[in-house]
Amino acid sequence: MNRTAMDSLSKVPAVTLGFWIIKIAATTLGETGGDAVTMTMGLGYLAGTAIFAAILVVVVGTQISAKRFHPFLYWAAIVATTTAGTTLADYLDRSLGIGYLGGSSILFVSVLTVLGLWHWTLGSVSVDTVRTTKVEMFYWATIMFSQTLGTALGDWTADTTGLGYEGGALVFAAGLALVAAAWYFTSASRTLLFWTAFILTRPLGATVGDLLDKPVADGGLALSRVYASALLAAFIIVCILVLPQRAGRHPGERAMAEERA
Repeated sequence: MNRTAMDSLSKVPAVTLGFWIIKIAATTLGETGGDAVTMTMGLGYLAGTAIFAAILVVVVGTQISAKRFHPFLYWAAIVATTTAGTTLADYLDRSLGIGYLGGSSILFVSVLTVLGLWHWTLGSVSVDTVRTTKVEMFYWATIMFSQTLGTALGDWTADTTGLGYEGGALVFAAGLALVAAAWYFTSASRTLLFWTAFILTRPLGATVGDLLDKPVADGGLALSRVYASALLAAFIIVCILVLPQRAGRHPGERAMAEERA
């Protein structure tokens, strides 16, 4: 099997610097886009969650049924999880009165539970194995819970701890820098580092998104949520077109190559 054929088995992009740039932009879009529907349009958290959940089901369902990696489809699914995660977290934390810390705790346990079931069922939670329907279902469930967790965690850090949006963004950016350092300078599990970074990019995007669109009196820049969302969407599209987008490698690729040799 040649490299092109093997890449077609993968349903997710290779994890590169471009991947993380788009991921952070997508999580920021999730915050501004979710707030645009629930706050600017005045639909509320429950209606916003219902709208984005319906979009999520359609987009992720299409992604799972696809036969190969499609960059725009994949990132549309990521954006769908971030917007749905934003409105769902706000509904849990604010409308149901669970609070930021309570919501973060419940969602953190949910992420660990899905990852635990994934590992127990299939023996690995590495994104390199995402090439079957069953693995993809675990993959997107983990992403959905992590995106929702990130919103609650970002709000808790910015509001409850008193750090504000800029302070919260700096905290999560520092956390990502530590993960990057561990990736380059230690032998720590690459799978653990990936999911840690994946989770941390969401509260970073949440705090940056809030910084952009919240009122000046609350520590934000009071930018239009609709315009900010449109600019972020345009930036993501440009990044997908300009930055290399290819399917990720698989752990068995080297073994198969050796077998052919």
